[in-house]
Amino acid sequence: MLSEQELEAIDDWRFQRRMPSRASAVRELLRLGLTSEGVAWAETHEKSKDFGVLERKADGEEG
Repeated sequence: MLSEQELEAIDDWRFQRRMPSRASAVRELLRLGLTSEGVAWAETHEKSKDFGVLERKADGEEG
């Protein structure tokens, strides 16, 4: 949960950079903050649907 002032600051930052959504602005701010703390980012281009609890079966595999 964010306060009205925090939301306003995020929205101001977002609009100055012409970002498409508040969510994209929050993700970019998180990335910038973590990067400034020395967190390395993987360039995997994986999507959330690629992660799960159960393994996916290959095409044609039964079971």
